[in-house]
Amino acid sequence: MLRMKLKHWAKLAVISAGMMVSVAQAADAICYNCPPEWANWGGQLKQIKHELGIRVPMDNKNSGQSLSQLVAEKNNPVADVVYYGVSFGINAKKQGVTEAYKPKNWDKIPAGLKDPQGYWFAIHSGTIGFFVNVDALDGKPVPQSWQDLLKPEYRGMVGYLDPTSAFVGYASAVAVNQAMGGNLDDFSPAIHYFQQLAKNKPVVPKQTSYARVISGEIPILLDYDFNAYRAKYKDKANVRFVIPQEGTIVVPYVMSSVKGAPHPRNGHKILDFVLSDKGQRLWADAYLRPVIASAMSPQAKAKFLPASEYQRAGTVDFGKMAGVQQAFTQNYRQHVN
Repeated sequence: MLRMKLKHWAKLAVISAGMMVSVAQAADAICYNCPPEWANWGGQLKQIKHELGIRVPMDNKNSGQSLSQLVAEKNNPVADVVYYGVSFGINAKKQGVTEAYKPKNWDKIPAGLKDPQGYWFAIHSGTIGFFVNVDALDGKPVPQSWQDLLKPEYRGMVGYLDPTSAFVGYASAVAVNQAMGGNLDDFSPAIHYFQQLAKNKPVVPKQTSYARVISGEIPILLDYDFNAYRAKYKDKANVRFVIPQEGTIVVPYVMSSVKGAPHPRNGHKILDFVLSDKGQRLWADAYLRPVIASAMSPQAKAKFLPASEYQRAGTVDFGKMAGVQQAFTQNYRQHVN
């Protein structure tokens, strides 16, 4: 019996290894952190295959996991391109895992939204706020402020991605910190806020949780506007996006070419495409603000909250945001989780 079980598990191992090899062979390029449920990567990669003939498998890492993987594979890279929050792009350059590449439409990217040498560059931006499933609130009012989330009536209803790993989680921490009177030199307001929120039993996943909001499992998620708009207009869910009364931040998501990539030519073609007029329109039509502003049509813009609401959303020094991220992570782990 034992020998039969060993043969069975050995056979499964061979099958599993074969499947992994076949997936790798089928891919024409690898993009880290390109999950189908996030920022319409599913649609973008489908279009890349159609337009360029390049097959790119989905990848469900978050920003932190992607950077960690790039560092671990530094001597034998697997990925060709990577997508992550701006602070991770800046830190990836410092770690020496990306290379300089200036894609097509480079000159149309605003100066503050790209590394001067091309080690990273924004492709779109998002605004942090509340992605709310109205039906899952069970009659409770839609929260309008950061302080509202601390109310006992929302116990177990609030979620935010782990700020020590996922960029959207870190961006949310920066947003609440700014709103509560802190700055990038002083995260104590955010730490105090998360300590208070912990009493309300929040859900703190590491991966994108779009489906969990749609299903009602997480009624209120600290997330980007584009995910809420996608849920409302594409998936027809009864959701709202709220820009908190105390304020929030707008942050860019960026891409890089991986140093020593196995398929550099295909990787560069992908980066060219996501910044092409067609690629930028795809982002805009998926309710993201493209880095090339002219790509957003009036029809797409009309689906966003009014400009008056976005006046409460500001920016920060992204270089400094990257520089203090590790210190924040240690602070959060020590005092919140």
